[in-house]
Amino acid sequence: MADGFTMFQFSIYLRHTPSRENAEVHIKRVKSILPDMGRVWYMKVTDKQSEQMILVRSRHPMPLPDTLNSSELF
Repeated sequence: MADGFTMFQFSIYLRHTPSRENAEVHIKRVKSILPDMGRVWYMKVTDKQSEQMILVRSRHPMPLPDTLNSSELF
């Protein structure tokens, strides 16, 4: 997906935003292009919450997206 979103997992995309106001801009944009039968869930994660995330990787890990440090999941 464009507009700065990165695939975190299959069907899960994330995008860091510097503020809640900026997040609302992106939420409105996604709503405006959503197909009639589309469905998007938003989950806002603070910087402090994202610091507590633990990622368990396989023996053959894939490269991680650059945006994992502090992100909001969309």
